[in-house]
This record gives sequence, structure tokens and C-alpha cells, in this order.
Amino acid sequence: MAQWQEVQLLENTYLEQVHQLYSEDHLPMEVRQYLAPWLEDQDWKQAAEPPTSELHSSKTHMLFQTLLALLDDQYSRFGPGQEDFVLKHNLRKSKLNLQAKYQECPGQLANVIANLLQEEKAILSQGLAAQQAAAQPPSSTPMETDRQRKIERRLAETRGLVQDLDRLVRHLEELQDTFDFRYKLHRMAAEGAPTSPDLAQQTQQLQVMLNSLDQSRKDVLARAQELLGRCEPLWDFLLEELAEWKERQQRACIGAACDTSLSCLDSWFTGVAEVLFQLWRLLRTLGEQHSKLTYQHDPLKAQLLLLESRLKEQLSCLLQSAFVVEIQPIMPFPNRRPLLLKTGSKFSVRARLLVKLQDRNYQLEAKIDIDKDPPDVKGFRKFNILTTTRKTLVLNDAQMEGLVCDFRHITLKEQRASGSGKGSKGATEAGLVITEELHLITFTLDYKYQELALTLQTSTLPVVIISSNSQFSSAWASVLWFNMLSPDTKNQLFFSAPPAVTWAQLAQVLNWQFLDTTERGLNEEQLQMLAEKLFGKEASPTSTLTWARFSKDNPPNFSFWTWLDGILSLIRDHLAQLWKDGHIMGFVSRRRERQLLKRKQMGTFLLRFSESCRDGGITCSWVEPAENGDPKVCSVEPYTKRELSSLALADIIHDYQFLVAENIPENPLKFLYPGTPRDEAFGKYYSERREADLLAQKKYLKQRLIRVSSRKPNEPSPWIPEGGAGAPAAGEGLAANGLEELGPNDLQVLEELGPNDLQVLEEMGPSGLEELEQELDMMGFERADSSVLCGADPFLAPPDDLPPLGLPASPLFLEASDLPPLQVNFTDFQ
Repeated sequence: MAQWQEVQLLENTYLEQVHQLYSEDHLPMEVRQYLAPWLEDQDWKQAAEPPTSELHSSKTHMLFQTLLALLDDQYSRFGPGQEDFVLKHNLRKSKLNLQAKYQECPGQLANVIANLLQEEKAILSQGLAAQQAAAQPPSSTPMETDRQRKIERRLAETRGLVQDLDRLVRHLEELQDTFDFRYKLHRMAAEGAPTSPDLAQQTQQLQVMLNSLDQSRKDVLARAQELLGRCEPLWDFLLEELAEWKERQQRACIGAACDTSLSCLDSWFTGVAEVLFQLWRLLRTLGEQHSKLTYQHDPLKAQLLLLESRLKEQLSCLLQSAFVVEIQPIMPFPNRRPLLLKTGSKFSVRARLLVKLQDRNYQLEAKIDIDKDPPDVKGFRKFNILTTTRKTLVLNDAQMEGLVCDFRHITLKEQRASGSGKGSKGATEAGLVITEELHLITFTLDYKYQELALTLQTSTLPVVIISSNSQFSSAWASVLWFNMLSPDTKNQLFFSAPPAVTWAQLAQVLNWQFLDTTERGLNEEQLQMLAEKLFGKEASPTSTLTWARFSKDNPPNFSFWTWLDGILSLIRDHLAQLWKDGHIMGFVSRRRERQLLKRKQMGTFLLRFSESCRDGGITCSWVEPAENGDPKVCSVEPYTKRELSSLALADIIHDYQFLVAENIPENPLKFLYPGTPRDEAFGKYYSERREADLLAQKKYLKQRLIRVSSRKPNEPSPWIPEGGAGAPAAGEGLAANGLEELGPNDLQVLEELGPNDLQVLEEMGPSGLEELEQELDMMGFERADSSVLCGADPFLAPPDDLPPLGLPASPLFLEASDLPPLQVNFTDFQ
């Protein structure tokens, strides 16, 4: 089933995320709907890359023109009836908008489509995982902590106490009304018959009633005092739970798998607020009774104001703590790492009030600001929020819990420095650079409920604001370091003197990165290799690493994080399934690699990440016998994003071959470490290649047989024993009779060669041509897996696609009569 069809089957919660993706005007959803299969079959990532040649640029333009043509074709399929009139109008409008927006820069459209498809895939994975989890009963429910049990118990107790207090207040109100009625009758009787003998008895009865009323007032106030006393430890427990939730959210922002649900906290905060607001109403009722009837030594007069002040203080603290940032700032693409924002790019953030009580006649409105109280640092950049800065809190429709305000599609723009056309470059005088400058986004809420009016405020975790996509990696390093080590979430000057991290802390965070990005973490052996890379053999959990050594590039070298983040990106884009299934050993030192392979049978291989590739590379190493009988370990040059974008690693492993004795092709990769047969391990990843793809690959491989590798002519092949039958003769001139021995099919191959290829061919000599002819004859693509290759690297061109070094630059044809001129069609050159 196509990806778009699967997306449409998701639940409403995830469909809302999809609608948010297409809420912008970058790519209309109707275009995605009508061209779904074609859009998913194209390589938009490659088309979005900066053009390296005219051929690459022409392919991008061709994709754009094909898209427009398909829209025209879809438009023509609509009927003339009224039911299709609106659809035709929308599709025509979408085409014209795309044509006007991307005609001059089709690469931008390719980048948009690539990002949208990647985001769809992420949402689809989340939705399918949620459906699977819902279909299967949970193996075990989360354990309720002792503190959570105490909160539930004390909350039930306070609810019972406030109900008892409510009954006492009503009883007190009845007593006061009875006393008031009898007192008025007594006054009327005294005014009419002042000498009546019953007056003294009535006065005595009124005094008894007043004493009872006074005792009831004291009892009510004592119960109110007790209730407030019970709320204080409950309030302390809530603060501890909230602090733990904030810690979990902070860890979740840097990849930890933490529960950040607010359901329990929302229920508890609302429950405590209901108790306190009910007590507030009861105290107001007591105040009204005091205004109607008071007397000497009235307890309400002495204690009521103190109770109200104490209650208001608790309510203020409760509501202030209940205003939190539920979803930290995050951009939808190109990188869904939270707390990273790019100027000019939209992001979203959500604040939530954990108390669901609100005055229906008063709308709660939150305001958003950035760097409301900026640090006093010279050069600290300032930003403006371009979109709306006010939102009304509404009840969350998805879970029907919590008052939330969603700020979506927010854009930041840097303020220009006065007297200059450019913004500042960061507070370098305080030891900061642009990716170490921390900013705070603040929410302010004017809360009003009944007679209570408060101003609430909360802030996000510090965010890093960049201006270029190339800064994502270094900015994320800053986010990791801050949230690993800073106990103060508002410390914007953290990087003025960043502390060091222990290996125990860093290892945990690195494991989170792989779990979050690739869905498979690092085992102890992989972490040990990384520790030795950083600290040597003396690495221990208490070894410390400085911020500069972790993240600062020092040309021509690159930092530890630059290297590791490149590997994360490589896995995410090209090796996700292989990594999740455990087929990539990944992090293993060369010394350990040799120890592992030399104990295994010949042809055993493993996959590990290169330590010399800045942007991530993976290499394959295997064991084979040497001339003296001892096993030796061979490796290929690392494969990077450039190569893996063209051919999957599983297909490279399947088709990997080089020529051994007597020019017999052989695949040295037979068993994946520790001993799994190659096809058993990688069979399900092999691509189904069509005949047209095979013909294109055949043409490519014929040319690759000419350019064997980048080693010097007299340098022995690393895969063929020196002087062996498979070693090519180097340095011999190309005689005319060597060309005469080539057949017409071989001459057709020569027509497809470029000048660099011909120069290499010239140096092969007659014997080399015979070997070439045999190799070309053996290349029959009757099956999808029959590809014969020669040299150190079967598919990949040497760096910059250069011919082998050290070859003489003599002309291929010495005289015009040596060979009739070839009819070459230069448009066929790849």
C-alpha cells in the first residue's frame, strides 16, 4: 500500500498532524492526493541537492515539468459536470501557484516534497505504533509511586473535609438566621411591653443561642484551618510531581523515552483548585454572615482575614505552578529536534493551564514574548515575533482535558543592529558564539475566576536560534549540553563558563540520540569503543569531557559530535532498517575488528562506521587467506550519503565482486559476523531491479571496469596477491593491433568512454585489452544479481572521478591512419 493511502487510514489525532503539515502553501494537498504514487517513486532528496553539473540541474527541471504535465493530465480527466467544477478550479489554481513559485528554482520544490514525505513517514510510524499498542493489552501497568498514592489519599481527604465544612457553614447559617429572627421578636416585644416578666427569660435564651452560635463559628474556623493545613503537604507533593515531570520533559527533549503526559497532574491540580475555590466561597459566606451579625469577641472578625490571606497565597502558588509549557518549541521540518529554531522558519509551541476551572464570562488569553528580560551581554541578539502574539485558552478537544493555547506557525526575525544593515554575530565577548546563545520564550496569562485575579507566567526551556541549516548540528550540541548539565532552566549565560560532563552522563545521552533517531540504542561494547575514542584505554564512568573537545571543530580535524551526528544522519537516511535489525556492528575499533574477524571462517565480514568521514561513512571489512596462510583483514573505502543515495548498501553487499586468479569473479562477502550467511541476513533488503535499471547498470559497470581504483600503476591491488594472475599489467603502451583485436561490440563500448577512460585504456596494452575483453564478455545481466566487478570498490568512482595517478599523458592514437574515426554521440555521456 502506498504511503499516502496508509496515512489516510490513521486516527484523527495523527491526521491533524498531517493537516498541519499541509497547512502552508508550499505544496497543496490536492497535488499530493492526485500524484501520490508518482511523488513517492521519485528521488526528491537527490533532486534537492545543490546542482553539481548541468546534467543534475536538467534532471531537477525535468521532474518539475513532469509534475506540471501530470497535473494537466489529471485536470483533463475531470468531467464537464458541475460536481467536478470546484475540483478543476482548485487543481488549476494549484498548478499556476506552483509554476509561479518554483519555475525559476525547482530545487526548492524538490526540497519541500522531500521534507514532507519524510515527515509523513514519521507520523505514519507513530500512528502505526500507537495502533499496535492499542490492539495489544499492556503487559504491565505503570507502578504507582508512594507519593502518588499519598496525593490520591490526601486529595480524597480534603474533598471530604470541605464537604463537612460546607455542611457546618450551612448549619451555622441556619443558627444565625434563627437567632436573628428571635432577636428581632425580642426587640419588638421589649419596645411594646418593656415591663413584661418574659423578657428576662427571652434574654437568657438569646444568650444561650449566641453562645452556641459563637461556638459554631469557632468550630467552622477551626475546620477551615485544618483544611488549609491538610492542603499544604498535598501542595508539596504536587510540586515534587511537577518538578519530576519537568525533568522528564527536559530529558525527552534530548531523546529520552520519558512519559510526559499531563493527565494525572491535570486531574490533581484541578482537584486541589476545586477544594480551595470551594473554601474561598465558604469564607466569603462567613464574611457575609459577619457583616450581618457581629458581637464582642467575634472570632470571624479576628481570624477571617488571616484565613483569606493564607488561602489566596495557596491559590496563587497553585495557579502559577499550573501554567506550564506542554510542548516545547519545535519546527515541523527539516529537523524535528525541539528547542532549535531558524529565523524565517515557522515553529509551534503549546502552553497549558492544569486547572480547568474558568469563568465562562471571561476568556483567558495568553501573550507570548521572546527574551522578555534579556541578559546584560554585549552583542546579545534580539528577535521579533512576526505572527500573532496572543491566543485564547480553549479546552483541548483531543483529550477533553486541560486548557491549552497553541501558537502555531510562529516566525522569528532578528532585529537589525542600529546603524548597520546586518544583525549581530553573537556575544563573543562573553565567550558565546551564535549556536551557544540561549533565548527564552515567555507566556503571560491574566487569570480571572470569581473574585480572584492573577497574572501567571511560564517560560520554555532555552532555545537556540540559527540562521542557516548548516548550523543544525552544532546548535543541537548546545541543546544537549545545556539540558544535560544545567539545573537552572532559565540560565541564559550557561555557556559563558560551560561545565564538563562525565562519561556516565554523556554515554546515557548518546544512547538516547540513537534510540530517538534510529529506534535502536548503543550496547555496552559500542559505548566502550566511543569511550576509548575520547579518553583512551583509561576511560571510566568518571572520565570528564569539556565542551570545546565535544563540539568544537579544529580544521582540518572535526569534533567528536560532528562525526557522531554525521553517522546519525547516515543511519536515519540510508541505513535505518539495517541498523534496527542489528546487522551493523557500527562502533568497533580497527584493532578489535581484526581480533573478531581473524577468529572466524574465511569470507566473514562486518559493517562498521568510518572514523575518518566527517559527515558519516560506513565500511565493510572481511577476512581472507593471505599468501603465507595467515588470515588477513581487508576493507573497502567508506560509503557515504553520496553513494548510498544511488545504491542501497544491501545491494552493494550482494553485488560486490572482484577478479581473483584467472579473472574469475568472486564475492568475498559470505558470512555476516558472527556466521550468518550473507543472503540470509540481507535477502529481504535486496531491491527488485527492472530490466531498464539493469541495462543502465551494465553500461555503468562497463565503464567502471576501465577505472579500477585510484592506486598507482605499480602499486599492487589490495584484494589480489601481488604478481597473481589477476594483477593487471601496468605501464605498457597501447599498440594498434590491440585495438584491431576488439570486436564491434567492444568498439561500441569505446564510443561511450570519456577522454579520461581512453587515457587509462591506452596504458593497458594488448594483454590488458585481452583481459578487458574477457571481463566484458562475462558481464551478462541475465539475473538481477549478476554483476561482475573488478578493483577495490565495485560501484564507486575514485575521488573526483579521476583516472589512476601516475599514468603517462601520451595520446591514444599516434597517427590518424591508425584507426578510422569513431562516430561518437556526446549526448550519451553520463
